[in-house]
Amino acid sequence: MTTLMTMEHAGGDRIPVDRANYGRRWWILAVLGIAQLMVILDSTIVNIALPTAQHDLHFSNADRQWVVTAYSLAFGSLLLLGGRIGDVFGRKRALIIGLVGFAAASALGGASVSFAMLVIARTIQGAFGALLAPSVLALLTTTFTDPEERGQAFGIYGAIAGAGGALGLLLGGILTSYASWRWTLFVNLAFAVGAIVGTLLWLQNDEGADRDPLDIPGLALVACGLFSLVFGFSHAETTAWRNPFTIGFLVAGAALLTAFAYFETRAKYPVLPPRVVLNRTRGGSLLVMLLNSVGIFAVFLFLTYYLQGTLGFSPVKTGIAFLPLVAALAATAQVSNRVLLPRLGPRPIVPVGFLVSAVAMFGLHLVGAHSSYVSHVLPYLLVLGFGSGLSVSPAFSTGTLGLAPQDAGVGSATLNTSQQVGGSIGTSLLNTLAAGAATSYLVGRAPNPANFQGALLHSYTTVFLWSSWVFVAGAVIAGLVLQSGGLTALLSDSSTAKVDAGPPRIETCRVRIACR
Repeated sequence: MTTLMTMEHAGGDRIPVDRANYGRRWWILAVLGIAQLMVILDSTIVNIALPTAQHDLHFSNADRQWVVTAYSLAFGSLLLLGGRIGDVFGRKRALIIGLVGFAAASALGGASVSFAMLVIARTIQGAFGALLAPSVLALLTTTFTDPEERGQAFGIYGAIAGAGGALGLLLGGILTSYASWRWTLFVNLAFAVGAIVGTLLWLQNDEGADRDPLDIPGLALVACGLFSLVFGFSHAETTAWRNPFTIGFLVAGAALLTAFAYFETRAKYPVLPPRVVLNRTRGGSLLVMLLNSVGIFAVFLFLTYYLQGTLGFSPVKTGIAFLPLVAALAATAQVSNRVLLPRLGPRPIVPVGFLVSAVAMFGLHLVGAHSSYVSHVLPYLLVLGFGSGLSVSPAFSTGTLGLAPQDAGVGSATLNTSQQVGGSIGTSLLNTLAAGAATSYLVGRAPNPANFQGALLHSYTTVFLWSSWVFVAGAVIAGLVLQSGGLTALLSDSSTAKVDAGPPRIETCRVRIACR
């Protein structure tokens, strides 16, 4: 039996509220935080272990990229399907299946005896991650609906999502240095077991919010389109932008996604209803997430190269060096989501956050071969954490604002897809810019170690400068697209249903309980 409450606000709208999980919402937040951390960590924790894994399993530098690409391809192309599965069959079931599958794939990867086995495991990881990530965000969206509590919950979630990459570098460095590269995968078992136990204890079974038939043509178009797009960007990174396969896959991806967008406006049961993304608040948040992922990639990759290759940091010391960024982001995320966003809305906050991040990246582009971490890197990491807390964390909240229960899964998946595609664009684009900068630096210079080191440093600083311009562009776009006003006003404008499922307020609501 499912107990529902119907609230009637002063305005007369009737509001169906599922109270099954509301009483345990803070325990559920802890579970969702663990699950999200596991997914985010895997975007960087394996990267730092790749050289050791390569030596152990005897694969080439060209093959090494596939350990990363296999995960990205499966994760990025299947996210919308994963979100739709959660909407139809229930988020608790999707979460548990995602956790079990992700853990099993991690165990397979950690036990790999060959390159092929590792790539297969990473592909399976990505597939189950595509089921897991939208379920986490959808459950957060439907569990926390009171504006004040929503701000606190999404502040915590945004901090985890924004800082998880840096934490992955730290944990990956520690495990690789003091245990084995295999433990960068085995560690997921501990996260998964804790999250599964918490899910079984505190989350009630749900029957799924959407009973419409699956949109098979739409799912096929979007999966193939996203696969082609992510593969095209990955192929550009390892070959060239003018490579025929790169061009072919990018063109195919764009064509398939255009066909998907057209088809969804005419499908009877669309996998991604246009109402989910056409709202200015949610659509703007998707652009914010995409542009932020493009820009922030420079920090986690090229600053790692700089710290280790130029300043001589160990993997563990490199991970520790990123902790101030994590602390600044986590603190600012709470302030932006709990204090600023409910009162001001995203428009004044997110553009300022982007501009602050742009200042940080511009400062990082001034580092030299003998710069001090304390004076030349640490201040800008703190500024970047402050900027990211103002931009990324509110985007997670407003990107799912006003979604009806039947849209929560696919809406969450769309936000995750934007983040994933942005990361793929950042990977290929910034690597290409770095390679071009290094090549141009060596023109007319003697091929000696000093000049090679100078070329590498020039490639890093060039990428940091370009990233600052990405954040400037993000500030302009966010200022034009996002809306001002408190969350209450934005919620009424962005709702994909007539009602909001917030906790009952006795002074403004009359509560009627019905059982079915």
